[in-house]
Parts: sequence; structure tokens; C-alpha cells
Amino acid sequence: MVMSKKSVAVVMGGYSDEYVVSLKSGQLIYDSLDRDLYEVYKVVVLKDEWYFLDENNQKHEINRGDFSVTLSNNEKLKFDVCFNIIHGTPGENGILQAYWDAIGQTYTGCNFYQSALTFNKKDTLAVLSKYGIPSAKSVYLKKGENINADEIVENLKLPLFVKPNQSGSSLGISKVKEKSELIAATEFAFKEDDEILIESFLNGMEVSVGVIDFKGETIVLGITEIVSKNEFFDYEAKYEGASEEITPARIDDETRIRVEEIAKRAYDSLGMSGFSRSEYILMDGIPYMLEMNTNPGFSPASILPQQARHYGISITDLCGNEVEKALNKKRN
Repeated sequence: MVMSKKSVAVVMGGYSDEYVVSLKSGQLIYDSLDRDLYEVYKVVVLKDEWYFLDENNQKHEINRGDFSVTLSNNEKLKFDVCFNIIHGTPGENGILQAYWDAIGQTYTGCNFYQSALTFNKKDTLAVLSKYGIPSAKSVYLKKGENINADEIVENLKLPLFVKPNQSGSSLGISKVKEKSELIAATEFAFKEDDEILIESFLNGMEVSVGVIDFKGETIVLGITEIVSKNEFFDYEAKYEGASEEITPARIDDETRIRVEEIAKRAYDSLGMSGFSRSEYILMDGIPYMLEMNTNPGFSPASILPQQARHYGISITDLCGNEVEKALNKKRN
């Protein structure tokens, strides 16, 4: 008896400026999935259109009623699994997951609650503080609220960071060194989100930690040291080569074990699933958490694939593991 191959839609794109990165991540997953096991399809979700791209690069509109495609021969294509690799909204903040849950579509990665929670930096750090995971001192502001610069600077000290509460790829972040720069920095962050965080500056090494659940076990793929040529690990440093990424990070064993333990604890206590990359600043050997990404960059240049290679897991196995987990969830 020949088992029919499962159909996998690699869903990429998104509604934010990060869609460009997501298309590269999607391409790597599309290229890496094992064709002996799966029929693999490309689906692009953009603000103005959702479409399936066939092998001739022809677009076919996605029917949003059941996330299916009607092909030219009137045949209807439904997907066994959607491999979600959208960075930012709607694939990383829970919107797409809630829609897929509503129509009964199986997908990889976190469910809508974990996605929405981790996309909100303030709420993530508040939850994790209950599990003993430290973070920077911060002030939370909503658009339109009165900003008392004197009080904020007295409380958090300079320099400090201003960042949107819900945004990926380091968009809208500023490092503020003078009190006079604070208001302009808040306006810059409010362009990305209606809520912002102002955080005290943590002077230490930045590390990025890839954590996944692989074959039933939470594992740390690797700890990457970020050496930014810019003031901090901003969009240019992340995507335009203005940083050096060193895997494994140059830390002693004791610190490494502490980072691994905290990164696993963060993953498990948030009830995460699938790929994740959390960012920390190490100060005096203590990892302070900055944020958690549930759909981190997965282009060939991205940190997570580099860490997987270092750990010794092939991209094909890494991606196949995600698909199998989603299929098993469906069976249970």
C-alpha cells in the first residue's frame, strides 16, 4: 500500500515591513522539506491578497472560507498542514492562528494565545518574572498619555531604550542618551505601535538563544553572541550585515548552563511550540530577557538555521519535525 504524501503549504509574507524577510525564510523551508514525504506548496499572505503560487509562478487566489485553492482544472486543493513562517502580523501575533483554529486548519508552531502573548513584550516579561526570569526595569506608556521625561530619566537613568511594545525586527527602537531626545524617541516608537516600553539600559553581552521542541524534548539549539557595529542590534544590524554573530557565544560553561536553563524555562513556562529565539543581555553572568520571537527569521543568513547547523540538525529534519508535530496534534 502506497501512503499518499501529505500536502504542506509554506505560508509566508505578512502585513508588516518584515514580509521581505519572511519570503526568504519561506523559500528556505520550501526548498528544504523532504519531497519524498510531502507535496510542498507556496502560499503568500499579504495585506491586499492571499494567493497560492504554482510551479509556473501563476497566482491562484486563496479561498478564505476554508483556506483552499481552486486550480485551473477546477480541482480543489486543501492543505494537510500550513507551515507558518510569517514574521510580525498576522502570523506571529495570533491572528492567523485564531482564524485557522476557527476553520479547522492544522498549522505548525504556537497556538493563537502563545503567539499573541509573546508578541506583547510587556505581558511576556510580566508572566516570566513569576518564573524568576529577570528583565530590565521599564515604564509602559500608551499613545496620548502624558510623558514625564524628568521622572522617567530619574527612575530608569540614562542611557535608556525606547521600543514599540508589539513590533518585530527592531523597528521603531531608539537608544536615548540625553533627556532632550526622549520625546522624539517616543514619537518614533509610536509610529509602529500604540503602546511603547521605555527600558533601562543593560550594559552587557547580547545573546540570542534558539530553543525548539524536537522529537518530544525542549532543546537549546545554540547561544549566539551578537556584536553589533551599530549602537544596538537594530534593523540594519539584523538584516544588512552591520553585526557579527558568533556561535557558540564566547561565555564560560557556568554562564552557558545558566542561559540554557533560563531559555528552556521561558519556553516551557510560556507553553511554547515550534521555533523560538529569545534575546538576553548578560550582566555579571545573569541573563536578562529582552523578548521572545515565536517565528524568528529563517533565511539562510538567519541565526536559527546557523544554530541548527552548529547543533547538528539538518534544516530538512528541523522543518520535517515541525510538520510531523502538527500532523500528530491533528490525530490526537
